Amino acid sequence: MAGLTFDELSVAIDHHTIVRDLRLDVPDGAVVGLVGPNGSGKSTVLRCVYRALAPSGGAVWLATADSATDLSTMGLRDSARRIAALTQDNSVDLDFTVAEVVALGRTPHLTGNQPLGPRDRTVCHEAMVRLDVLHLAERSVLSLSGGERQRVLIARALAQEPEVLVLDEPTNHLDLRHQVELLTLLRGAGRTALVVLHDLNLAAVACDRLGVLSGGALVAAGPPEEVLTPELVRAVFGVAVTVVRHPETGAPQLLHSLADLEESSDGHRS
Repeated sequence: MAGLTFDELSVAIDHHTIVRDLRLDVPDGAVVGLVGPNGSGKSTVLRCVYRALAPSGGAVWLATADSATDLSTMGLRDSARRIAALTQDNSVDLDFTVAEVVALGRTPHLTGNQPLGPRDRTVCHEAMVRLDVLHLAERSVLSLSGGERQRVLIARALAQEPEVLVLDEPTNHLDLRHQVELLTLLRGAGRTALVVLHDLNLAAVACDRLGVLSGGALVAAGPPEEVLTPELVRAVFGVAVTVVRHPETGAPQLLHSLADLEESSDGHRS
């Protein structure tokens, strides 16, 4: 397994700094959530991990027990074997079956036109079972609902057998049951995950640690119970909340009322 280290990561596009001097550790086997308002740089950080963007400064290190490797020095096939991503703009516009889409996750492990072997087919089958899409295996992915398609794409990422999962809003389009199942899978998978979530209550339950971004900078990092304070939520998100403990998990949960929202909105404008 492996973890990630962001070492003074900065990203500037068209002379506009989107992320600046990010220092954050994603420990081996941990689920770490990135949270923050829209435009705070969360998805940009993920793009540097799955190498859709090159940092303007600093580095992202893939760290194991014996070594650390700057991702920018790795071959694309090698990094694709070790890191799998679900992005916000992930789409499948070709008329592939669900089984064919999930099988694409095995591409980094194959060479040329090498067909799937028995183990590849087993890995794909298990990924479809875990994401509850096996019954859709022969359906066209174009015929699926948004939630079904999201689960197929996550199954494809699992089929890569990565050391690190990078997921940008993975609960989008999912109903409550599949949100819970996905978050349970993340917690129990034993692999490192870096996840962007907008729902702070889901993030508090699903993640071992949180990194809070605002204006492209890290403003807080640590366990959810230390990070999600009323003071931080108001300062970063402009919302007044009451923090309570989940009766079963003990995770912090944020409560607000319409009166809180109106009060926060007025204060934010002033």
